[in-house]
Amino acid sequence: MSTISRIAATAMAAAVGMTALAACGSPGGGSADAKTVTLVSHDSFNVSKSVLAAFEKESGYKVTMLKGGDAGKAVNQAVLSKGNPQGDVFFGIDNTLLSRGLDEGLFSPYRAKGLESVPAGLQLDKGEHRVTPLDYGDICVNYDRGYFTRHKIAPPKTFDDLLKPRYKGLLVTENSATSSPGLAFQLGTIAKYGEQGWQSYWKKLKANGVEVVDGWDQAYNDRFSGSAAGKGKGDKPLVVSYASSPPAEVLGKKPAPKEAPTGVAAGTCFRQIEFGGLLKGAKNEKGGKALLDFLLSKKFQEDVPLQMFVNPARKDAAVPELFTKYGTTIDKPATLAPGTITKNREQWIKQWSSLVLK
Repeated sequence: MSTISRIAATAMAAAVGMTALAACGSPGGGSADAKTVTLVSHDSFNVSKSVLAAFEKESGYKVTMLKGGDAGKAVNQAVLSKGNPQGDVFFGIDNTLLSRGLDEGLFSPYRAKGLESVPAGLQLDKGEHRVTPLDYGDICVNYDRGYFTRHKIAPPKTFDDLLKPRYKGLLVTENSATSSPGLAFQLGTIAKYGEQGWQSYWKKLKANGVEVVDGWDQAYNDRFSGSAAGKGKGDKPLVVSYASSPPAEVLGKKPAPKEAPTGVAAGTCFRQIEFGGLLKGAKNEKGGKALLDFLLSKKFQEDVPLQMFVNPARKDAAVPELFTKYGTTIDKPATLAPGTITKNREQWIKQWSSLVLK
């Protein structure tokens, strides 16, 4: 994916101006009405109205959405409200933040229907089922093809390329402390250069003018020159986003172009997996379980690619041609063992913040 992610997130629905579902409900209240189930998520969660309506009709539950900013911020809020959660189900905690959510005891175990159709490699909590894998994507540097064509410069392909003088001041990334794509990008550099070399890399990247913003939406839609939603007002032709972001820039365009206006630096990618979980203390546990089953159903999973521009977790979910034609398949994304992330994440984020933000 998460993200994969998330790509998001994932994450890409906002990039093409898709209408987000309005957030409603009261913080800390969960679903007081047994006929209502509340989904807590990051800002990039999206679902087709018809798909959501079908679930509401079949289940009898009305779904309320509470969106809490970037995934990092949403997870932080979930931790602060644990024991008295804002809702019943959380969507969008990924493999870079998963251990924090599990260690904090945010989720109640539940084995969602359809889990047998999810590859074992995505099931990072397989033994206990506190979370359910729902999508995955690869976090990579995206580039604005038009900019590099106009300036007659070849776009970067690897982490090493980003340090070259020709790309000075061109890259915007997200804050590792507040953004899951930002953290995934940092982890990608750690996977590439090792625990002894990643800080040296970031010192050089900082010297080469990398810009840091809080979250994906600001990076992609405000600062990136290749974002359709930003109407080209951004001045950064390089942005940390998803390998599946380019299809978002093609969606709805007629006639369809031969290639997407944005590309992917395939040598800068890190695999992100996004999960959902039943929040411990949920007011509507029964409704939460039904909602998790829905999120892993083929109907929702096949809606994921063109709503959040990440890959569905289910291996039997069909993926639309636009997604496969214009997206970039990453055969060997960088990865780190979950245990390694768990052991070092907080320390790495503090080191990164001290190094890059000061």
